[in-house]
Amino acid sequence: MADTYTIGKQLVDLCAQGRNLEAINTLYADDIVSIEVTGMPEVGMPAEITGLDAIRGKNQWWMENHEVHRGECDGPYPHGDQFIVVFKYEVTPKQGPMSGQRMQMEEAGLYTVKDGKIVREQFFYHMG
Repeated sequence: MADTYTIGKQLVDLCAQGRNLEAINTLYADDIVSIEVTGMPEVGMPAEITGLDAIRGKNQWWMENHEVHRGECDGPYPHGDQFIVVFKYEVTPKQGPMSGQRMQMEEAGLYTVKDGKIVREQFFYHMG
C-alpha cells in the first residue's frame, strides 16, 4: 500500500499535467469528503460534499466555468497521514461577478490518506 508521501506525489504529478479527473478516479476513496471555504448555493454546491460522483461533478463544473491560462502545484508536504499541496492558477471565470476578468488564485489543499486512498480534502484560500 502506498504511503502518504507517495499518494501526495502522485496527486501533484497528475494535477501538474492537467489530469485532475484521473487523480480523482485513481487516488480518492469512494466516500471522499471535500470541504471548501464556502459553498456556492447559486449552483447548488454546498461547502461540504461527499462521494466520488460529487467530487467529479465539482471538478467538472470548475473546468467548464473557468478558462485556465496557467496552473501549477507545489508539494506534497507530508505529515503523518496528511499532506498539503499549494495550487496557483491564472483563470478567467466564464460566469458570475468576476466573469471575463482574468485573475490569479492561490489555495492550499490539506489531504488525509487512509488505506492508500485520499479520504478527505479541505481547501484554504483568501476570499478578499
